[in-house]
Amino acid sequence: MPLDLEEQEQLDQFKAFWQKYRNLITGVITAALFAYAAYSGYQWWRNSQALEASKLYETMVGAIAKGDKDQTLRAADDLQKDFGRTPYAAMSSLIAARIASDAGDGNKALDYLRWAAKNASNDGYLALAKLRLVTQLIELGGEKDFAEADQILNQKPIAGFESLWLERRGDWYLAQKKNDQAKQSYQEAWKKLDQAKEFPEEARRLLKVKLDAVGGVSQ
Repeated sequence: MPLDLEEQEQLDQFKAFWQKYRNLITGVITAALFAYAAYSGYQWWRNSQALEASKLYETMVGAIAKGDKDQTLRAADDLQKDFGRTPYAAMSSLIAARIASDAGDGNKALDYLRWAAKNASNDGYLALAKLRLVTQLIELGGEKDFAEADQILNQKPIAGFESLWLERRGDWYLAQKKNDQAKQSYQEAWKKLDQAKEFPEEARRLLKVKLDAVGGVSQ
């Protein structure tokens, strides 16, 4: 059926519009398709990675139950190497650090903590790794150890861990016999902790012991 004049005019306008903008429209559609394909591929990859990492983590848990330190640490190493972006890698590194430390291998423990403190994808594990690393460095007590701990503590605290950051700063001062600065840090930590009701009572008791050791809470 032949087009009337109005329909023919609309068709001509559409043809002109398409002729002018077809490259742009085609480019936008192509980019959107590529973005969707990339997102879908990433989601599949992430789910696949998490599944494989969980299997390796289960192997590590089994090794811990058997008391097989070597297999436990190998599993943690493999999780770091092959599945470093998953939470399992950081979680296993924290566990491996404790096992290595208990076995008397302090350097290996520090390596695991340093890896997790740099690579953990989960904020909670990242904060725990940094705080535990600082504690280990303070216990070592060397000049380089204090400097490394200071560098970590100068970083912005992970949200929700501000009071523990301040408490570790107090530990850092106290280990160097800077009691006044330690007391101030502990007092600031106490104020933060008093506002964070979700913290366990054990954390409050421990901080209170430290505060009492340097003169107590200011009123």
